Amino acid sequence: MSKHRLDPLLKPASIALVGVSDRTDSPGQVLARMVIESDYAGEVYPVNPRYQKILDQVCYPTLESLPVRVDHVVIALGNAHLESALQATIEHGAGAATIYSSAVLEQDSEPVLQQRLATMADAAGLMICGVNGMGFYSVSHNLYAGIFPRAAEIIKGEISYIAQSGSAFTTLCHNGCRLGFNLCVSAGTEITTTVADYMDWSLEQSDTRVIGLFLETVRDPGAFVAALEKANARNIPVVILKIGKSPLGAAMALTHTGAIAGNHAVFQALFKRYGVIEVDDFDEMASILMLLQSGREAADGGFAAAFESGGFRELVTDEAFELGIEFAKLEDTTRQILKQNLDPGLKAENPLDVWGSHDRFEQRFEACMNALMQDPNVAAGAFISNLRDGYYLSEAIYRVVEAVSKKTNKPIALATCYSDLANATLSRRAHAAGIPLIDGAHETLLAFRHLFDYHKFKRNGSKAPSVASLDIKQVSTWKQRLFDHPLDSLGEADALALLSNFSVPVIRHETVSNQPELLSVADSIGYPLVIKTAEPGINHKSDSNGVFINIKSEPDLLDHYNDLSDRLGPTVLVSQMINNSVEISLGTLNDSQFGPIVMVAAGGILVELLSDRAVAMCPVSPEQADEMIASLKANRLLQGFRGKAASNRKALIDAIVALSVIAFEFKDSIAEIDINPVLVNNEEALAVDALIVRRKSGSPC
Repeated sequence: MSKHRLDPLLKPASIALVGVSDRTDSPGQVLARMVIESDYAGEVYPVNPRYQKILDQVCYPTLESLPVRVDHVVIALGNAHLESALQATIEHGAGAATIYSSAVLEQDSEPVLQQRLATMADAAGLMICGVNGMGFYSVSHNLYAGIFPRAAEIIKGEISYIAQSGSAFTTLCHNGCRLGFNLCVSAGTEITTTVADYMDWSLEQSDTRVIGLFLETVRDPGAFVAALEKANARNIPVVILKIGKSPLGAAMALTHTGAIAGNHAVFQALFKRYGVIEVDDFDEMASILMLLQSGREAADGGFAAAFESGGFRELVTDEAFELGIEFAKLEDTTRQILKQNLDPGLKAENPLDVWGSHDRFEQRFEACMNALMQDPNVAAGAFISNLRDGYYLSEAIYRVVEAVSKKTNKPIALATCYSDLANATLSRRAHAAGIPLIDGAHETLLAFRHLFDYHKFKRNGSKAPSVASLDIKQVSTWKQRLFDHPLDSLGEADALALLSNFSVPVIRHETVSNQPELLSVADSIGYPLVIKTAEPGINHKSDSNGVFINIKSEPDLLDHYNDLSDRLGPTVLVSQMINNSVEISLGTLNDSQFGPIVMVAAGGILVELLSDRAVAMCPVSPEQADEMIASLKANRLLQGFRGKAASNRKALIDAIVALSVIAFEFKDSIAEIDINPVLVNNEEALAVDALIVRRKSGSPC
C-alpha cells in the first residue's frame, strides 16, 4: 500500500508528547498514560523540562534533545506557548502535530494566532489535528492521542468516525459495546487538515467499511466532494449527522467554530447526489452504523420481521407504515415451511408472530426465521423482542439469530422495542458474532430504511446526468445581458423570456405601459386575464398588492390597471388566466461551495406553509425529476385527486430538467431562480411568475 500524506499524523512510527505531566488527572498525565500504557508499537518520547522520567520512561527537555526525528509531535500546551512549540516541531522535521488548545489569545494581533499557525504549517507541509479538538484515536494502531480519559475498552472494527465536536467524538467512541472503530477523530477547527482529508485517509485503509461524520461545516468543498466520489467508487457508505440546519443552529455553529454551517437544502441535494445517509441524531447514527459495519448489503426486496409478541408485531407494523417500509411478500414455499413450524392459530405471514407455546419453541423459531431469510423476496430481516441478559427466552432468540446468520449473507439483526434494557452481555456477544443488536423499534426501522435506500442508490448508479446542450449563441447573449443588467434581478418579462428561450414553457404574456396597449393585448390574449405590476425593483408583487387575477371584463381590467398605475407605476404584465391547475413551485439556488441545486415544492402560498419540497444537484435527469415529484405530498394532486384529471407529469418533468440545465449552464451568472407557481394541468405545465437574481460576481464568458 502506498504511503498517504496523513500517515505521519494517523499512523506514525514514532511520536513525541510535548507537555506531558506526572500531575494526577492532569491533561498531560492522561495523554501520557493513554499513549505509553497502550499497545502502541511505535516509539514514544515524553518531552517536558520539568521531569526526568514520566511513567518510567525517559523524559526529554526539548524536541531538539530527542535522539531521533519523530513523525508526529503532540503539543499539550496552553495557547501562549503554541507558536514557539509549533516552530520547534517544524525545525525538528516532524511531519504532523496534534494541538488541543483553542489557539485564541485574549489580546492578539493580526493575523491572529490560528492563522499564524496555519501559515507556518502550510509552509512546512505539516499536517495538524486541531486546533481546539480532543485529538484522535488510531484504534487499528493502538494509538490514543487524547487528553480526556477514554473508555476502558474501545472496540476495534471497521468504522472511521470523524467529528467536528469534542463531545460528539466521545459520544460514540467512549460509550457502548456495539460499534467497532478503526479511527476516531476530533477534528477541531481544522486549520490544516479537514474532514475531507480524514475521509480520504480512511478510504485508503483496508479495514474501513463505513465512514461516520458529525458535521458542522465543510471547509474544503472540492476535497469533500472528491472524498464522496471515492467512497462511492469503493462501495463504502458515508453516514452524516449534519447540524446547523435551523437559523439559530447555524448561528451557533458560526460562534462555536468560526465557520458557516451552510444552507441545509444544498447539503440535502449534495447528500442525495452521492448517496450519503443523513441521520438526525446519535441513536439513528449508531443504529445504521451497526448494520453497515457488518458489511452485508441489502438484497432486492422487502423487510422481514419475526416476533414472540403479537402486540410488538402490531406496534412495529404501524411504525413501518409511517416510515414507508414495505414488508416482503412471501413465496408459497416459504409459507408452507412456516405453517409446518407454527403452533395452531398462528398465521404464516410477514411480519410473523412465532410464539405459540413452549413446545420446541427454539427449533421452531429457527426454522421460521431461516425460512424468512431464505425467501428470495426478502432483502433483510430482524427478530424483534425485548432482549435482556440472563432471560432464557432472550438467550434462545440470540442463538436462533446467530444460527440463521451463518446461513445467509443478507443483513440480519436483533432488535428491541425499548431502549432501557439490561442487555450489555448479549450486545457484546452479538457484536462479536457480527450481528447488530439495535434498541428501539423506531431506530431499528430507520436503520433498515437507510439500508434499503442505500441499496437502491447503488443499484441505480451515482453518476451525474449529462448536460443537455444549449444554443451557444443564446447562452452567450443572455450572459452578457445578465452582466450588463443594472439591477440585482431581472424584470419578470425578461425572466420569463430567458426561461422560454431554454425550453421552460411560460404563460402567454405581454408587457404594456398605457391603456391602448393594455386593451390591444387583452383582445389578443383573451379573457380571463391576470395583470401585475412590472415596475423595476418590485420582486414580490403580492406583498405590494400588485397582482389582480381572474379579470373577466374590460371595465374591471381598466379599473385594476388604473389602480396599479396610480400606486406603483404604469408598466404592467398582462397574462392569460388558467384555472383548474395544480400549483407547483420550482426554484434554483447557486451555492458558493457546491454549485446550483434545483428545488420542487408545493406551489402558491403552500410553498411557505408546507414543508413539502425535494432538492437535487443540477443538472437532473428525467428519472431524478420524476423521483423528486413522487416524494412530494403534492404528488397526489398531480395524480388526480377526488375525480380530477391527472396532470401532465411529463410536461412538469421536462420543465424541471430544463430549469436544472439553465441553473447549471448559468452558474457563473445566476444566483437564484424562483418560479412560483408553475401551473400544471392535463395538457401542459406553464411558468406563471418568475424571478431571476443575478450573481453579482459573474462575468460573461
